[in-house]
Amino acid sequence: MLGERHIRSGLVVVALWASLGFSAVTISRDGQAQAVIVVAPGAPEPEQHAAKELAGFLGQITGATFEVAAQTKPDRSCLCVGVTAAKQVDERFSVDGLGAEGMILRTVGDHLILAGGPPRGTLYAVYTFLEDQLGCRWWSSTESTIPRKPTLNIGAIDLRYVPPLEYRSAFWFDAFEGDWAVRNKCNGQSHRLDAQRGGKHVYEGFVHTFYPLIPPQKYFAEHPEWFSEIKGRRSTDHAQLCLTNEEMRKELVKNLKERLRANPAATIASVSQNDWHGNCQCKSCAAIEQEEGSPAGLMLRFVNAVAADIEPEFPQVAISTLAYQYTRKPPAITRPRRSVIVQLCSIECSFCKPLADERNKAFRDDIVGWSMIADRLYIWDYTTNFRHYIMPHPNLRVLGPNVRFFVDHHVKGIFEQGAYQSYGAEMAELRAWVLAKLLWDPTRDGQKLIDEFIDGYYGPAAPGIRAYLQVTHDTVEQTGDWLGCFEKDTAKYLSFDTLARGWKHLQAAEAAVRDDPALRFRVQVAQLPVLYTFLIRWNDMRAAAREANAAWPLPPTIKDAYDQFLAVAKQKNVTRLNEHQEGFGLLDRALERAKTD
Repeated sequence: MLGERHIRSGLVVVALWASLGFSAVTISRDGQAQAVIVVAPGAPEPEQHAAKELAGFLGQITGATFEVAAQTKPDRSCLCVGVTAAKQVDERFSVDGLGAEGMILRTVGDHLILAGGPPRGTLYAVYTFLEDQLGCRWWSSTESTIPRKPTLNIGAIDLRYVPPLEYRSAFWFDAFEGDWAVRNKCNGQSHRLDAQRGGKHVYEGFVHTFYPLIPPQKYFAEHPEWFSEIKGRRSTDHAQLCLTNEEMRKELVKNLKERLRANPAATIASVSQNDWHGNCQCKSCAAIEQEEGSPAGLMLRFVNAVAADIEPEFPQVAISTLAYQYTRKPPAITRPRRSVIVQLCSIECSFCKPLADERNKAFRDDIVGWSMIADRLYIWDYTTNFRHYIMPHPNLRVLGPNVRFFVDHHVKGIFEQGAYQSYGAEMAELRAWVLAKLLWDPTRDGQKLIDEFIDGYYGPAAPGIRAYLQVTHDTVEQTGDWLGCFEKDTAKYLSFDTLARGWKHLQAAEAAVRDDPALRFRVQVAQLPVLYTFLIRWNDMRAAAREANAAWPLPPTIKDAYDQFLAVAKQKNVTRLNEHQEGFGLLDRALERAKTD
């Protein structure tokens, strides 16, 4: 059960005084500060930054200027940020058991403690207070909702929380921005989190590191036996390493140690297969794979040995490897060492159905198997369409159930890969925000989070946006489309009828905010996926409209529609349409086809 392994970790807030109309702490009255923020002068950078953030946002909320002091004041309520400050109002205060990110929010008389485990717990306590108690929301790196309350009182609070996931990454382009990431409690490798923002998990080599660690151009000529034997020949072409070769392992360990010495911040090192199949078929490797019932067994034996080799010099570094493609099935015999992270990848799954659904039985069986043998099981999950970042991708309904499914199977880290190279992917800000909330607290309702974002981000346009998303999500369920992470533009759910109905709702959304330039632009960005799909399949859509005797919903020419798309996309700083190609080449080619067909 979620929480039994993490201090019953669902958020618990006790606010009995507030429910009775009493106030424990008065923070401001009529725009005048009534409380002082306390942080120890020698406090670590994250605690000092947390105090600065608290003062800044309280100032925005109330209009008051808040003093940041080193000591509590006898005639003022105090907001005590960090462990040392907390001890000034509660000498028994302790962060034991909170780890690096657990937090405590607690009223003590007319004071409030906001503190947690180092390095990030105190930051998270402050942001949780600003979110859950005061209503702040950071939707994206540039858009937020900060309420206005000149008089601010809070009731009694007693909250202790340790997140069940140690690694949380909403891997979306906008989500890498440091302030957004720390405020929404992401801590992964790619988020731009410096020391004052609490830092992050740092990898040495992130993934697919076999060839970076044993470069073929350096080693193959003299040591072909270090590389895969495929159909009787040693090869480096879409191949892997020969994992039973002890000399190769020694060289890999030597190279890895050199890299770790040059990267002292690293706490995880990747020793993981290349991004293709081609595992070694030599007699020794094949025998172990057969004995284990899966190539993952040989992989684990190799990675376990590497972990043991580096542990004396780098006891703080875990070794990460993949359960991906040919290594996805758990082995029969070998178990990962405690210092080994196994990252299971969901790349083959259907993403319009929850992972617990029978359609995803193969993956479900694998995660059940891995959860029984791995102490540190991570997930590499996929939440975008790499072939068409901007195309409608109706997977929102499964985000909440899938994160909960992972945590129910003892997963400790989740990497939610999205459109990571450009702005403008379909509902990018929504997905990043919702995923961040779910990764921090997997018990939350995914649909309620989606609705909250739509209402907060789109304002009066929310009903139209919600109706558009309902059309695409209902349709993908009705068609039976697979909805993988490399979905084609010919999928059945992308029919003329579906997109025309969706476009009607998006037009209504724009009309609802026509007098608000900021909200109108957000809606215009939300319209890009439908415009994009019409452009990619212009002639097919034209033919479908004629066959249905339906009105054409877009501009009359593809050039006009392209110009409309381009104007919004450039303002949004869209730089690519898919994972593998920069620029708008896909649309340029569609434009040429429409001219010649």
